[in-house]
Amino acid sequence: MAGSVNKVILIGNLGKDPDVRHFEEGRAVASFPIATSESYKDKNGEQRENTDWHNVVVWRSGLVGVVEKYLKKGNKVYVEGRLKTRSYEDQDKNTKYVTEVLVDNLTLLGAPNRSEGAEATEGVKSSSENKDDLPF
Repeated sequence: MAGSVNKVILIGNLGKDPDVRHFEEGRAVASFPIATSESYKDKNGEQRENTDWHNVVVWRSGLVGVVEKYLKKGNKVYVEGRLKTRSYEDQDKNTKYVTEVLVDNLTLLGAPNRSEGAEATEGVKSSSENKDDLPF
């Protein structure tokens, strides 16, 4: 058995339109924040909501194309990936750390925004393709 597991599964909403950057050698990367929320009742019985923000990064070329074409602020998505923490130096020479979710799989949970009827490809599924008759 493996000594450790680095697996992240999130269902949330995009906090802003994806930022897609293209490089000279033909590669591209997409990044965007996802908000996940948890609702609960506090000790006084009042409904509370806690929202967490997650930095998401997509390097897989097929997925970057789907992100660029279909995802917009507010879209609900299912994301699978792994956590990666990296460091960088800011303008004042201070070391900063950022933790990101590096995406392996992404599923659009709702209709695509830009091209009506367009099918997502390369391991990306629209929720309309999952028409199982499950009660949940």
